[in-house]
Amino acid sequence: MSYIAVWGLIVSKQLSVMWMGLRGFPRIQGGVEIHAENICPILVELGCDVHVITRSTYQHKDVGESWRGLHFHNLWSPRSKTLEAMLHSLVAVLYAGLINRPDILHIQSMGPAFWTPLARLLGLKVVMSTHGIDYERDSWGRLAKIVLQAGEFFGMRCSNASIVISKRLQQHNFDKHHAQSALVPNGVTLPELPSSIDSLQQFGLQPEKYVLLVSRLVAEKRHLDLIEAFRLAHLPDEWKLVIVGASDHPNAYTHSVLEAIEKTPNVLCTGFQSGLSLSELFAHAHLFVLPSSHEGMPIAMLEALSYGLPVIASDISANVEIDLPEEQYFPMGDAVALAEKIRDFVGRPLSLEDREARRAWVAQRYDWNDIAQRTLDVYQGVMGKR
Repeated sequence: MSYIAVWGLIVSKQLSVMWMGLRGFPRIQGGVEIHAENICPILVELGCDVHVITRSTYQHKDVGESWRGLHFHNLWSPRSKTLEAMLHSLVAVLYAGLINRPDILHIQSMGPAFWTPLARLLGLKVVMSTHGIDYERDSWGRLAKIVLQAGEFFGMRCSNASIVISKRLQQHNFDKHHAQSALVPNGVTLPELPSSIDSLQQFGLQPEKYVLLVSRLVAEKRHLDLIEAFRLAHLPDEWKLVIVGASDHPNAYTHSVLEAIEKTPNVLCTGFQSGLSLSELFAHAHLFVLPSSHEGMPIAMLEALSYGLPVIASDISANVEIDLPEEQYFPMGDAVALAEKIRDFVGRPLSLEDREARRAWVAQRYDWNDIAQRTLDVYQGVMGKR
């Protein structure tokens, strides 16, 4: 074989990428999971050989080993809040380094990044993505926060490149680690707006007569603030507050939220929803509220905007970075101020023109195709192809 032919084979070799540090997808709640579910199939379309390591306790068996051109590797994982991510990530790094040998190992989040030095010792090129400053989350104890800080330290110092989903995280990495990180935000795909209302009928809802929150039942989402604000808003009886989501590891906070829902009139929790059911709940809501104390970059808010919904959000930096009008933010933790905002926005009609304007605005700024290409640019930089 001639030198030119050999060189052509080398140049045209498909870039193999393995993602780890997430539970799995599709139909699994979580920002990292939604991020991966949208980007990975587009990376396949861009010519990558994409593999995703999933956790056996989460990945749906009916999905199979292949989905939209990518390949799943379903590895053992304990069902434990404190040990799950760390032990599964160790197994994942060993599997990637000793068996699969991808060109790029893409580690998601700080906890799994704890094993970045091991991945490098095994000869892998590593890209680390930061989706939030995880040790700032309310749901972690002191020891877990120390481990997460160690994961951030090892990931930032041992990876070949780093990615962040927000400008705030980019600045954080520069200030704390003197590191340059590529900004690759979350995105949206403009959905079709369903006219069906089967899920509304299931939960006893009327179109445009409910306030919506979609999130996991974890402390940093501050559901109790929203429930209290809804009570203080004193809306007419036909209005409801709908909380969509569940907890992977139910704890005292989960129980306090469910207890508050049970005690507060016109508040309900649907549990985790996906597919058409979730789409209907988004499409027929009047208002979306995100009262959280911590976010990386709120995918749920982007999804709400993609359905044309007005959004009220706490004034934390990750939410403010989305750059909504100032009137749509409230002081985080202030239930009285949130109640006033809810009353105000519930009293405003939802026009088709306003909804389409929001959809166009968010689609232009947060397009998954552009985001996937920016991810590929990082990979190519690591491989020395740019």
